[in-house]
Amino acid sequence: MKQEIKIDFVSDVSCPWCIIGLKSLEAAIQNIGDAASVQIHFQPFEINPAMRPEGQDIAEHLTEKYGTTPAQIAQTREMIRARGAEVGFKFDMATRSRIYNTFDAHRLLHWAELQGRQHALKLALFEVYFSQGESPAAHEVLLRVAGEVGLDTVEAARILESDAYAAEVRERERFYQQQGISSVPAIIINERHLISGGQPAEVFEEALRKIMVQG
Repeated sequence: MKQEIKIDFVSDVSCPWCIIGLKSLEAAIQNIGDAASVQIHFQPFEINPAMRPEGQDIAEHLTEKYGTTPAQIAQTREMIRARGAEVGFKFDMATRSRIYNTFDAHRLLHWAELQGRQHALKLALFEVYFSQGESPAAHEVLLRVAGEVGLDTVEAARILESDAYAAEVRERERFYQQQGISSVPAIIINERHLISGGQPAEVFEEALRKIMVQG
């Protein structure tokens, strides 16, 4: 009998390790094949909830927040680019020069789950930011991407122009913070098992197979 596995993937669309972790997780699920039915639910986390609407230069932000040097920034960027290439995701570091507020993107993702399009929207938002350098805070970008993944752009515009799903997103953010989640990605399997970080596919596959054996 095929096992049902629920995964809550707590992440932010401005987090490079989140897309690396997601791609690795998807590879692990593919390796498991028909032995399990895996449902991924993307849960909100804001790395920079107080970020101003126009965003901030990434190098400036990292220096202010962590005291990161230009050499350290360059080293980390190369590490991320290489890890992305390993999992089949392109990071264009030349175009991604700013970091943005992502709350509206999370509101749209909450609605997209109700429409059965959350996974597609999440992937598209990662690509539009990390591969194309566009702002995931800009409503015109969010609307275009929503339309590209088959969502109703009229309804999406109504949501973005209102405070729809703001309370639901805040509640989910508080819930995971109260569970001790302070960094992402945080991958919670069957509401019991936590894997943190952008791990290799082998780590996710091993964990999933052990959970399947345990039942």
